Amino acid sequence: MSPVLIPLVIAIYVGFWLIEHAHGPIAVAFLLFPLQSPIVMLIRIPFGVPWWQLITSISLLIVTFIGMVWFAAKIYRVGILMYGKKPSYKEIYKWLKY
Repeated sequence: MSPVLIPLVIAIYVGFWLIEHAHGPIAVAFLLFPLQSPIVMLIRIPFGVPWWQLITSISLLIVTFIGMVWFAAKIYRVGILMYGKKPSYKEIYKWLKY
């Protein structure tokens, strides 16, 4: 669960920082990073967001979603046949080649 929760916790801390620095370069960077953009965007919208940042953030989020679903489907397709065995990172890397 840590790899999933760490970006969310960081986004919340950055969100509190954004209340005072809503238009800085760190705000734009976190706005465009797909794992944190939904949280940062909700905090930043009341301060005014340029349209290009909004559209770019949503586009990157959609592309990342499609890529992650493809990645998970590839691992699941091979991994479902490995009943009862916990896969290692080396095996998961091999599964991606299939």
